[in-house]
Amino acid sequence: MAGIIGTNVMTQVGFIVKDIEKSKKKFAEFFGIEPPPHFDGGKFEVTGTTYMGEPAPDANCLMAFFDVGPNLQLELIQPNGVKSVWQDFLDERGEGIHHLAFNIKGMDKWIVECEKFGLKCLQRGKYGDGGGEYAYLDGYEDMKCLVELLESY
Repeated sequence: MAGIIGTNVMTQVGFIVKDIEKSKKKFAEFFGIEPPPHFDGGKFEVTGTTYMGEPAPDANCLMAFFDVGPNLQLELIQPNGVKSVWQDFLDERGEGIHHLAFNIKGMDKWIVECEKFGLKCLQRGKYGDGGGEYAYLDGYEDMKCLVELLESY
């Protein structure tokens, strides 16, 4: 079954944390591995981040990734204090599970399908060195988390 976004294969679970160093050490200890490095989301000139449809040049975060299965990552996200889906979550809900992510092809098409389904696109941008795009869609009311679409170029 392909579902609303053409896939039902989840590739990432994201957590919002207050202290990425502390959180990644605890997860690493739990998994029995070394803590991964963390890094920021990149410069606005590359990411082009939009929040609620408007440019968000200062929205950023620290991120760390754990590979926890053949095709599954756990992502830790520490917001930088500027309005974003990350900071909103921390301010309104505290730390915890933030999103479920899915790899897709055809970002614009799947955002439209998600919006028809009742999910609203809250934040969008590019990741890495512009080698891919992400979109966060609001699924809080019915799904109790955000849905993140990830497309690699």
